[in-house]
Amino acid sequence: MPPLRPRHRTTVADFSDERRRARLRATRTGHQWVRFGRTRRTLVWLAMWILVPALCAGSVYWVHDVLPEQARLATTQPQIHSVYDAQRPSGRGTAVVELVGLGNLDATRTASSLPALSHIGQVWAVRYDNSGIDTKVISNLITTQAREQGVDAVVLSGHSMGGVIALEVADHLYHDTDLTVDAVLLDCTPLDLHAVRARSRDAGENLLRWIGWIPGARESRVLRLLVETAARQDRFVDHSTWYPRIDPAELREVLREVLRDKILSRRAASNGLIESQFTVIVASGAIDNLNALAHPHEGKPRPAIVFLRPRVAAADRVVDVDYSQRILIDHSGGPDGTLLVVKLDGTGHANPNQHPGTYNDAIANRILPFLRSTLDTPIPPPTAVGEP
Repeated sequence: MPPLRPRHRTTVADFSDERRRARLRATRTGHQWVRFGRTRRTLVWLAMWILVPALCAGSVYWVHDVLPEQARLATTQPQIHSVYDAQRPSGRGTAVVELVGLGNLDATRTASSLPALSHIGQVWAVRYDNSGIDTKVISNLITTQAREQGVDAVVLSGHSMGGVIALEVADHLYHDTDLTVDAVLLDCTPLDLHAVRARSRDAGENLLRWIGWIPGARESRVLRLLVETAARQDRFVDHSTWYPRIDPAELREVLREVLRDKILSRRAASNGLIESQFTVIVASGAIDNLNALAHPHEGKPRPAIVFLRPRVAAADRVVDVDYSQRILIDHSGGPDGTLLVVKLDGTGHANPNQHPGTYNDAIANRILPFLRSTLDTPIPPPTAVGEP
């Protein structure tokens, strides 16, 4: 008789789709919520669907926009470029140092448009550190370059906000080095924040807010595209009707301009530099610098101050040049003052690149004679107006 084999009993689960659904309801997120439970769970799911794409977009933004710019800015440093030699050998002991204003990085192009400056001496251009501005570092660079080139006197020339930097650098050079500061040329310079017209002031303050609020905004080119485009909205937004209308063609032109000049150009200032430049205006000690330069120091002659501006103040849409002029008259003018105001016809805000003839003519026929009359060492007259 064969051995008995154990029987295998198969138990079939009593499957119920209703019990499965009940179990899912009992274990899902927010199952314990009784009051507004469905609404709260819907909001949680919506948040998850929004959060995941936002995290992905944030990762792309940080890796491909912020980090490369941070790496590039970490390697930048301020530099001085020689643009023109002095017109005469006797002028090689003097250097004219050009500094540009808000939103600009390198003064080389501006200095190249002003060959008449070579009648004063050598012409140098400052390239800022794209991560920010330190006027002490700039003054040290100028001092080092001056010693290497045999220069013992400098003229600082600042355009727009660059004039605020020029005054602070001049203060350092005048009091902390053995260099003589012959003059400071200020082209449409706002001597405090009140001199900046409201629209430009608001645009700068908005940029500072964005940089303060949004991580990576100091380096982000995407955010800069948005800010720079918004700052130009008067060109493509029509407010003449009860609702604002956008001109698509003009908007495309603005976007092309911003991309070309501010985002893709290596000559454009970074967000961090613009923040630093605007902060220089906000915390400007320009009036203190003017007062410091108005008194002789260790036998040095007082630097002359030259203010260039449009003849019609309204032509400058960025700076209230009448306001700046009044400050200069109060602090550098008067019977014993060293101030010259040069009013230019047909110019706007600090734009020698657009009107080189007008600027060179003013340098040759107004500024050079003024400097000859104020300096101990006369500057010979130019052989040709506006030409090196």
